[in-house]
Amino acid sequence: MLPLSIHWNPDPELFSLLGVSVRYYGLLWVVGIALAYLVVRQQYKDKKLADEKFDPLFLYCFIGILAGARLGHCIFYDWAYYQNHFLEMILPIRFLPDGGWKWTGYAGLASHGGTLGLMLALWLYCRKVKMHYMDVVDMIAIATPICACCIRLANLMNSEIIGKATDVPWAFVFERVDMVPRHPGQLYEALAYFLFFLGMVYLYRRGLKQRQQALQPEFGVNKPKDLPLAYPYHRGFFFGLCLAEIFTFRFFIEFLKENQVEFEEGMALNMGQWLSIPFILVGLYFIFCYGRKK
Repeated sequence: MLPLSIHWNPDPELFSLLGVSVRYYGLLWVVGIALAYLVVRQQYKDKKLADEKFDPLFLYCFIGILAGARLGHCIFYDWAYYQNHFLEMILPIRFLPDGGWKWTGYAGLASHGGTLGLMLALWLYCRKVKMHYMDVVDMIAIATPICACCIRLANLMNSEIIGKATDVPWAFVFERVDMVPRHPGQLYEALAYFLFFLGMVYLYRRGLKQRQQALQPEFGVNKPKDLPLAYPYHRGFFFGLCLAEIFTFRFFIEFLKENQVEFEEGMALNMGQWLSIPFILVGLYFIFCYGRKK
């Protein structure tokens, strides 16, 4: 007989090294970014782009995602506190009433802010390396779901962003929160993002074969620069698909999750859903409109 719920209470700290705590949360963030790095690097190799163009990309993405996700959380979800604690928005510490401080790490990160931070960082990167902005964000978009998957697994290990109470057989009891069986919303999202990633890779690999065929002399195209890097898809297709998939799923999964902050109580849609709507609309525009005429 299947258990009625899964009791979940892992220690967020994986181990301590020289007094520094190594937590699952930070480790899974690093794993997610590393996997995305490898996926994008392979795309640069497939399309014979110079290493000099790729080398600075990781730093731009890392800073953009981290800064955007942190500021997004502080501004969208906890502005009442951080408007009087600006320094804590930047530093991973919390100042104590007695004048001391303690290391907290970046305990709050928001995916919507991380997306905006990444887009700004990629714009700066493209100015530096002289590449078409949409070519770069299309490649990043293919790798984004696997990174998002790891981030939601990090939330699961931290027993945060929990789901609403339920009686489904796979319900999780997040013992650090309460003893109520709940939807494992983090796991739902992680699985969905992993499937989105597999779909993206499938479309990319299928398209790559067509691009390589189109570059053969008999097709009349002799230089890679004659084709957009997303060919046979129009520029912006993968970017739009990534936004539409992730944030549409995010919009609906919020109905199964507890509100993260008190001010969301009584709202028809919570903050995550309101912030998802513009991303969904932008995604649909890039799928169906942007670059199609060209």
